[in-house]
Amino acid sequence: MVHHLNIRTTLVQEKEEGYLLRKAAYDLNVDRNEISGVKILRKSIDARRATIYFNYKVAVYINESVPEKSDYTFDYKDVSNAKPIHIVGFGPAGMFAALRCIELGFKPIVLERGKNVQERRRDLKAINQDHYVNEDSNYCFGEGGAGTYSDGKLYTRSLKRGDVRRVFENFVFHGATEQILIDAHPHIGTNKLPKIVQNIRETIIKFGGEVHFNSRVSDFVIKENKVQTIQLLDGREMTANRVILATGHSARDIYELLHKKNIALKAKSFAMGVRAEHPQQIIDNIQYHCTGQRDDLLPAAAYSLVEQVKGRGVYSFCMCPGGFIVPAATANGELVVNGMSPSKRNNEFANSGIVVEINVDKDLPKYEQFGVLKGLEFQKDFEKLAFNAGGRTQTAPAQRMTDFVEGKLSTDLNKTSYQPGLKSAPLHSLFPKHIGSRLRKGFVAFDKKMNGYYTKEANIIGVESRTSSPVNIPRNETLEHPEVIGLFPCGEGGGYAGGIISAAMDGERCAEAAIVGL
Repeated sequence: MVHHLNIRTTLVQEKEEGYLLRKAAYDLNVDRNEISGVKILRKSIDARRATIYFNYKVAVYINESVPEKSDYTFDYKDVSNAKPIHIVGFGPAGMFAALRCIELGFKPIVLERGKNVQERRRDLKAINQDHYVNEDSNYCFGEGGAGTYSDGKLYTRSLKRGDVRRVFENFVFHGATEQILIDAHPHIGTNKLPKIVQNIRETIIKFGGEVHFNSRVSDFVIKENKVQTIQLLDGREMTANRVILATGHSARDIYELLHKKNIALKAKSFAMGVRAEHPQQIIDNIQYHCTGQRDDLLPAAAYSLVEQVKGRGVYSFCMCPGGFIVPAATANGELVVNGMSPSKRNNEFANSGIVVEINVDKDLPKYEQFGVLKGLEFQKDFEKLAFNAGGRTQTAPAQRMTDFVEGKLSTDLNKTSYQPGLKSAPLHSLFPKHIGSRLRKGFVAFDKKMNGYYTKEANIIGVESRTSSPVNIPRNETLEHPEVIGLFPCGEGGGYAGGIISAAMDGERCAEAAIVGL
């Protein structure tokens, strides 16, 4: 017999060996010896009050063995000689589209502009140390996409768009810890993601798929409104009649190519702002109501903040407890920052994007000449401005949080996790009023929700500009572009996802749609 229970434990009880078993026996009024095992199904932390609780959902097995294997299986079959599906981009959307193609009996041919995950490391080192950006291999482009060198957060609100659990189980199948199946806010960690991404690639190749690195798409040949050929920058051509376009939100050249070919696009609202970086201990003390070091059983504390300022949302984005800020530019002459965390989240800093909603129909009158690409051009200009403010390197412009709000240049800056370094700059005057004024009010308002958040011990680092795509590639109810037969816009680059899990689910859905009629 199996019973499902919800159990709450305090920090003291959490440290007691066998407490969950004893509590389960008590709640079910059975002898402990009758319990074969207690399987944790879900775990979360409730730190809203002074007493911190761990919330468990458990399955209690009475006189019955605990199952060791998952109910999920992945039926990968040899597709070496199967009909091809071309996939442009090898981030989460592209990877899971390829895996799903194999399950469905079709051969994925993946074209990735960047390098494999091992070779990609050298280009990341060049950004951090030499301030040089390889435009095809960086924190956004390369095997695994932007998700590889990130926090690896596996949280999504897109619960109706696919089987979330299936994606989680597939990550476990490829090497992720089973802990991601349990934690309420799971993450993998930037130190573990590269190996998992490599394992996914090896599965694709093992079962007959193809993965081509250093293969940047430069054009599509379209005849009679149907994809015919993919052209690569190195001169190669591939005949293709089903293309899943999973290029990510930073592949600006793809948007420009489609626009030049008069293929329908839409301008899309997005968000921009800064990275806020605190000592992790400040965030721990606020969230766990403690002073000094947090209890060893507690993970580095996270936060989620949102405030309405002058009719627009100001909110935290991609919060990385115990993490690092990294340079995420995709071209020289621009500066973009992002955040990531190792699996243990044991760095001394916490960082988060703090961004403001941008309405492309109201906020960008100077960019109307660019039509559907107006948000993209605004992004470009703003990143160039940040690059110049940082000294024309990957050194980032920064201020102390209090100086940013008060509108004065910082005479010095706090320590940072950002390897290329910081330069004191008047970020408060660089932002357009519709962004800067809201950010300043937002930081003060956040302090009312997290007393101590607004502090001179925090740095504001610019700019966080790649929260999502400023362009939407439309698709119809069959997930195909309404004007181009055989083109399936997918994931974050199409405007249909906002993170690893939602992108992966969208990749699977596009694979299922692309095979119809083949």
